[in-house]
Amino acid sequence: MSGSERSLASPLSKMKHVNKDLQRERERCTFDVKELTTIIDGSEERTSKRKERERRMLSRNHEFAGDVPEDYLSNKEVYERGIQKSVVAFSIVRDMQAEGKSSVEDYRDVISSLLQSSTLRDGSAFVLHYMMFMPAILSQGSEEQQAEWMPRAWNCSIIGSYAQTELGHGTFIRGLETTATYDPDSKEFVLNTPTLSSYKWWPGGLGHTANFCLVVAQLYTKGECHGIHTFMVQIRELDTHMPLPGIKVGDIGVKLGLNAVNNGFLGLDNVRIPRNQMLMKHAQVLEDGTYVRSRHSKLNYGAMVFVRVVIVFDSVNYLSKAVTIATRYSAVRRQSQIKESEPEVQILDYLTQQHKIFIGIAASHAQRVTASKLWETFHDITKQLNDGNMDRLSELHALACCLKAISTSDAANYVESCRLACGGHGYMQSSNLPVTYGLVTAACTYEGENTVLLLQTARFLVKTWQSMDTQELTPTVTYMKSAQKNTNKWENTIEGIIDGLEIVAMRNVSACVDSIKKRTASGFCYEEAWNLTSIQLVAAAEAHCRVIIISTFYEEMRKISAKVSESLKPVLMLLVELYAVYWALKKVNDLLRYTRITSSDVVRLQGWYEDLLLRMRPNAVGLVDAFDITDDMLCSTLGSYDGRVYERLMAEALKSPLNAKPVNDSFHKYLKPFMQGKL
Repeated sequence: MSGSERSLASPLSKMKHVNKDLQRERERCTFDVKELTTIIDGSEERTSKRKERERRMLSRNHEFAGDVPEDYLSNKEVYERGIQKSVVAFSIVRDMQAEGKSSVEDYRDVISSLLQSSTLRDGSAFVLHYMMFMPAILSQGSEEQQAEWMPRAWNCSIIGSYAQTELGHGTFIRGLETTATYDPDSKEFVLNTPTLSSYKWWPGGLGHTANFCLVVAQLYTKGECHGIHTFMVQIRELDTHMPLPGIKVGDIGVKLGLNAVNNGFLGLDNVRIPRNQMLMKHAQVLEDGTYVRSRHSKLNYGAMVFVRVVIVFDSVNYLSKAVTIATRYSAVRRQSQIKESEPEVQILDYLTQQHKIFIGIAASHAQRVTASKLWETFHDITKQLNDGNMDRLSELHALACCLKAISTSDAANYVESCRLACGGHGYMQSSNLPVTYGLVTAACTYEGENTVLLLQTARFLVKTWQSMDTQELTPTVTYMKSAQKNTNKWENTIEGIIDGLEIVAMRNVSACVDSIKKRTASGFCYEEAWNLTSIQLVAAAEAHCRVIIISTFYEEMRKISAKVSESLKPVLMLLVELYAVYWALKKVNDLLRYTRITSSDVVRLQGWYEDLLLRMRPNAVGLVDAFDITDDMLCSTLGSYDGRVYERLMAEALKSPLNAKPVNDSFHKYLKPFMQGKL
């Protein structure tokens, strides 16, 4: 019996067995599901750690059982229940840290898995404390500042937020209006939000949860502005939690999703903080106001890269939930006939249904593998930075930008496709698909709006192309030189697809550079030429990212396949094939434009794709079972392990407050008088 099956705590689960169709799907699976689960987690040890975290979480789920489901609560009640749940969830992180079971190495995994637990269905107000507040202290704080703040942050004796975005400024950080002016007489910084548009807006937990905040502001000292720096600001009293003098703080209101996150606003009116509360690992302000510049202006990328890696992993978690729900539901739901003489078929047998869902399964593996590789790259380059080697810093930033953008936008599209694949039932909140979409689509704009991030990657690619003949290329762009020389005929193989997409990416970048040159030659300044080329630049950055994801997926899965059982090996490579062929077909216009692919090749490519869907069909349920998402975490009437969709939908409907009485009060107050003409 799997972990998912054991987790069923509802009385419903004791009444009947697993849906017969779903059970047959599991019996026909050709590989060991537990083996794939171990690969997804990274090792048996990490699987064990994950299960231990989940066990602790689920053992306390009874504390949150209420008569009214979350969907029927007010915004205030959602926040308050969210705080209750967050305290329990993150007390587990604190306990495991104290027990030595949570190290810096698995910090990302602990936070990522806890953030996706069912008890935090609509997010957590503690998110930024762990994802931005603490990482920023580690990457930007001096050793003394880390020693002062990190123990308190780990212990949660203080709860922090990270306030960068303003009401009037988001991704354009240089345009932030909040100021921090140094006063050498008192040895203090004076912080102000001089306009309404300079109010901090969006930071998670800032509204009513955090009592400290890292505020990003323009630094002024000796009458000169030195650009943005980060300052530790206490915003609430430790005992009473009342806002401190000069602090105006609150919640920004209801959103599409993440309403338990308590996103807030912050206004500052002559708020004074000690000099040592500017984070000074890279740049300093001396007591007399002298500014000591950082040895490299981009050393603060570390915290942003960490966050973007976590976001990619989070998008994988959301996507894994969505494809699990859609696949299990599609195995249970029977509708229409393929042949008139036969009974209604499982909708998973329809090729169009497989087309909607299976790419999401493959993409969840592709994004997870690529995110893991990004995490390794982040650590390798961080070591180089500590040794004073800045050669790959720009590459790391460009890589994190495009992977965050593509992973989140793809995940949002795949989740929506899964919702549509579940028909009308997918529109029910109880399916958890609308909630999941609200969560994953938010990531397309927070921590860097995706279009802006792709343009940042494009800037790196343009510079790379312009200096290609004079400088050695860094690892993620070395393909550009080989792609320049590639005159091979098209091959319908994974290697052939990768070669073709490399040519597409290289030619896209080349075309952008040519467009910018032509526009500057015709009289536009470089910035105007860049803006007029920006649609092409975004496409070039996306094409580059596709190369990174597909080639990394292929290379890493080949390594993994060499170590797994013979039954699992073809399944893993099937996922790679499906992902590569799907995106080759999606980008067929570019391939026809830039490579030697022919219309006959495209026809064969389409046939290959359809064959892959049919080959994947017998293992579809096994593949999503391998994600090992418990029912408590999945939180879906359509996707539970037992497949009893209709019983669960009805049971959930009966929980609605509207069904508490057979006749609603509105009948006597409004409806009956209206019907009798007595209004």
